[in-house]
Amino acid sequence: MKGMVHLYTGDGKGKTTAAVGLAVRAWGAGFRIFIAQFIKDNVYHEIDVLAKWERITVELFGKGCFLTRPADAEDKAAARKGLRRVKEILKEGLYDLVILDEVTFAVNYGFFSAEELLQGLKDRDEKVEVVLTGRAASSALEEAADLVTEMREIKHYYRTGLLAREGIER
Repeated sequence: MKGMVHLYTGDGKGKTTAAVGLAVRAWGAGFRIFIAQFIKDNVYHEIDVLAKWERITVELFGKGCFLTRPADAEDKAAARKGLRRVKEILKEGLYDLVILDEVTFAVNYGFFSAEELLQGLKDRDEKVEVVLTGRAASSALEEAADLVTEMREIKHYYRTGLLAREGIER
């Protein structure tokens, strides 16, 4: 089976959740799964659970959310380390599903280029299924993907000042 590239993007909630749902389905089918989280430096509950399951590997390539602070050299170094690791994983073909969570942030902040990421996708073992998530995906990523889903925010309780809730958003 030839692996496809999925892109979950947009300003709405649910991109990582959709990727996690696919990981659960793939795990149930006996797949080996690799999840790379860019930007984030702490494990959210859904990822924490998956990391405990056999055949799922989770690695974090972030120094924390820099949306509330300026991005720095450490953020870039962590993302670049992640890209190098992901390229190896994709080429080896030891995992059936590879999820690159929040990878569009790394591209959009210039930590690495869309072209560098796309080269890793081109060089991957052809059977590897890949999911890219994050807001504001570039047109180059959209064009390269076989499936593109846009999550669009219509209404969100964050707008009323409600912060992320334990067990729901984190």
